[in-house]
Amino acid sequence: MSEEIRLFGKWDFEEVEVNDPGLRRYISLKPVYLPHSSGRYQDQRFKKAEMNIVERFVNKLMRKGKNAGKKQRAINIIKVAFEIINLRTGKSPVQALVDAICNVAPREETTRISYGGVATHQSVDISPLRRVDLALRYITAAIYQKSFNNIKSAEEIVADELILAANNDAASVAVKKRREIERIALSAR
Repeated sequence: MSEEIRLFGKWDFEEVEVNDPGLRRYISLKPVYLPHSSGRYQDQRFKKAEMNIVERFVNKLMRKGKNAGKKQRAINIIKVAFEIINLRTGKSPVQALVDAICNVAPREETTRISYGGVATHQSVDISPLRRVDLALRYITAAIYQKSFNNIKSAEEIVADELILAANNDAASVAVKKRREIERIALSAR
């Protein structure tokens, strides 16, 4: 009679599905009680793909400034935000996070190519690991952008942004950023 591992003792990883087939290998849904691995995945290149996606999101929330290095504070923010997501949507908050990442991950971007002093932008496809990295970056940047001069708590802002991004809503700042990147890449083809 083995007890299954649930995030924060509540959220199960078993029923969570990654809808984007390109990102399946890079969104790790390894069950954990607490998203804190103490830097276990930093030694090898591409090892971060094996880190639980909730922990990667927690690590991205620790940005420069007031929240830098305070992982327990970031974990507590995520814990309460997941409760809010569950109350508002009625579905698993881990699934909402995975859906948000799949919806925010851009498929192509531009790179700068210069021929003899003339620089032009060229559209390129993005690797799946970079897609996940960019999605996490855009979501956390949107959360920080919304948090300034806002009376809502950090937990409510995180929950709002994740719900909007999971629904692929145009009101989400992260979804707007992805659409802008892809629009620029389309014009640079």
